[in-house]
Amino acid sequence: MSFMREAVVGGLNDDQLEMANILRRLGVQINVAKLITYLAAAGESTSREIEMGAGLRQPEVSIAMRTLRRENWVREYDVKAAGKGRPHKVYALTTPLDEIIGLIEEGKRKDSAQAIESVQKLRGLATTLGGGASEA
Repeated sequence: MSFMREAVVGGLNDDQLEMANILRRLGVQINVAKLITYLAAAGESTSREIEMGAGLRQPEVSIAMRTLRRENWVREYDVKAAGKGRPHKVYALTTPLDEIIGLIEEGKRKDSAQAIESVQKLRGLATTLGGGASEA
Protein backbone atom coordinates (compact mmCIF):
# COMPACT_ATOMS: atom_id res chain seq x y z
CA MET A 1 0.00 0.00 0.00
CA SER A 2 1.54 3.31 -1.05
CA PHE A 3 0.50 6.74 0.15
CA MET A 4 2.99 8.64 -1.99
CA ARG A 5 1.87 11.09 -4.61
CA GLU A 6 3.42 10.66 -8.04
CA ALA A 7 5.04 14.11 -7.95
CA VAL A 8 7.56 13.11 -5.28
CA VAL A 9 8.43 9.57 -6.36
CA GLY A 10 11.77 10.62 -7.88
CA GLY A 11 12.84 12.67 -4.89
CA LEU A 12 12.61 16.35 -4.13
CA ASN A 13 12.31 18.57 -7.21
CA ASP A 14 14.25 21.83 -7.64
CA ASP A 15 11.64 24.00 -5.90
CA GLN A 16 11.41 21.56 -3.01
CA LEU A 17 15.21 21.43 -2.67
CA GLU A 18 15.29 25.23 -2.66
CA MET A 19 12.64 25.25 0.06
CA ALA A 20 14.64 22.79 2.17
CA ASN A 21 17.77 24.91 1.68
CA ILE A 22 15.97 28.09 2.72
CA LEU A 23 14.69 26.32 5.84
CA ARG A 24 18.27 25.21 6.53
CA ARG A 25 19.55 28.79 6.17
CA LEU A 26 16.89 29.84 8.68
CA GLY A 27 18.36 27.42 11.21
CA VAL A 28 16.34 24.26 10.62
CA GLN A 29 18.51 21.14 10.50
CA ILE A 30 18.84 20.03 6.87
CA ASN A 31 17.29 16.59 7.42
CA VAL A 32 14.37 18.13 9.31
CA ALA A 33 13.98 20.66 6.48
CA LYS A 34 13.92 17.87 3.88
CA LEU A 35 11.41 15.91 5.95
CA ILE A 36 9.08 18.91 6.34
CA THR A 37 9.35 19.68 2.62
CA TYR A 38 8.76 16.08 1.60
CA LEU A 39 5.73 15.54 3.88
CA ALA A 40 4.22 18.87 2.82
CA ALA A 41 4.42 17.74 -0.82
CA ALA A 42 3.65 14.03 -0.45
CA GLY A 43 1.19 13.92 2.42
CA GLU A 44 0.98 10.64 4.31
CA SER A 45 4.07 8.53 3.72
CA THR A 46 5.81 5.49 5.13
CA SER A 47 9.31 5.76 6.50
CA ARG A 48 10.62 3.94 3.42
CA GLU A 49 8.82 6.34 1.08
CA ILE A 50 10.32 9.26 3.01
CA GLU A 51 13.81 7.75 2.71
CA MET A 52 13.51 7.42 -1.05
CA GLY A 53 11.61 10.66 -1.68
CA ALA A 54 13.64 12.93 0.57
CA GLY A 55 16.98 11.25 -0.11
CA LEU A 56 17.58 10.36 3.53
CA ARG A 57 18.81 7.19 5.20
CA GLN A 58 16.63 5.41 7.77
CA PRO A 59 18.56 6.70 10.81
CA GLU A 60 18.35 10.25 9.45
CA VAL A 61 14.58 9.93 9.05
CA SER A 62 14.25 8.62 12.62
CA ILE A 63 16.36 11.41 14.11
CA ALA A 64 14.60 14.15 12.10
CA MET A 65 11.22 12.66 12.99
CA ARG A 66 12.03 13.11 16.69
CA THR A 67 12.28 16.86 16.12
CA LEU A 68 8.92 16.95 14.33
CA ARG A 69 7.31 14.89 17.11
CA ARG A 70 8.78 17.17 19.80
CA GLU A 71 7.27 20.19 18.01
CA ASN A 72 3.94 18.31 17.55
CA TRP A 73 4.15 18.89 13.80
CA VAL A 74 3.68 15.26 12.76
CA ARG A 75 1.42 12.32 13.53
CA GLU A 76 2.20 8.69 13.02
CA TYR A 77 0.21 5.50 12.97
CA ASP A 78 0.76 1.87 12.06
CA VAL A 79 -0.54 0.17 8.94
CA LYS A 80 -0.52 -3.60 8.81
CA ALA A 81 2.03 -4.90 6.33
CA ALA A 82 0.89 -7.21 3.55
CA GLY A 83 1.51 -10.76 4.71
CA LYS A 84 3.74 -11.26 7.70
CA GLY A 85 6.03 -8.78 9.31
CA ARG A 86 5.91 -5.68 11.37
CA PRO A 87 3.39 -2.98 10.56
CA HIS A 88 4.63 0.04 8.63
CA LYS A 89 4.64 3.44 10.29
CA VAL A 90 2.88 6.14 8.31
CA TYR A 91 3.66 9.80 8.94
CA ALA A 92 1.88 13.02 8.04
CA LEU A 93 2.26 16.67 9.01
CA THR A 94 -0.39 17.75 11.49
CA THR A 95 0.66 21.38 11.43
CA PRO A 96 0.07 23.13 8.10
CA LEU A 97 3.23 24.23 6.30
CA ASP A 98 2.27 27.92 6.46
CA GLU A 99 1.91 27.62 10.24
CA ILE A 100 5.35 25.97 10.54
CA ILE A 101 6.80 28.83 8.47
CA GLY A 102 5.00 31.33 10.72
CA LEU A 103 6.52 29.72 13.82
CA ILE A 104 9.98 29.90 12.26
CA GLU A 105 9.36 33.53 11.33
CA GLU A 106 8.25 34.36 14.87
CA GLY A 107 11.41 32.78 16.27
CA LYS A 108 13.59 34.78 13.86
CA ARG A 109 11.79 38.02 14.80
CA LYS A 110 12.49 37.33 18.49
CA ASP A 111 16.13 36.53 17.73
CA SER A 112 16.45 39.74 15.73
CA ALA A 113 14.85 41.85 18.46
CA GLN A 114 17.22 40.36 21.04
CA ALA A 115 20.23 41.05 18.81
CA ILE A 116 19.17 44.68 18.29
CA GLU A 117 18.63 45.08 22.03
CA SER A 118 22.14 43.71 22.66
CA VAL A 119 23.67 46.13 20.13
CA GLN A 120 21.84 49.07 21.76
CA LYS A 121 23.08 47.99 25.18
CA LEU A 122 26.59 47.66 23.77
CA ARG A 123 26.38 51.21 22.37
CA GLY A 124 25.29 52.49 25.79
CA LEU A 125 28.19 50.74 27.51
CA ALA A 126 30.63 52.05 24.91
CA THR A 127 29.41 55.59 25.56
CA THR A 128 30.01 55.25 29.31
CA LEU A 129 33.53 54.02 28.60
CA GLY A 130 34.36 57.08 26.54
CA GLY A 131 33.12 55.26 23.45
CA GLY A 132 34.72 57.38 20.75
CA ALA A 133 37.47 56.30 18.40
CA SER A 134 40.57 54.92 20.04
CA GLU A 135 43.64 57.12 20.04
CA ALA A 136 46.72 55.94 18.21
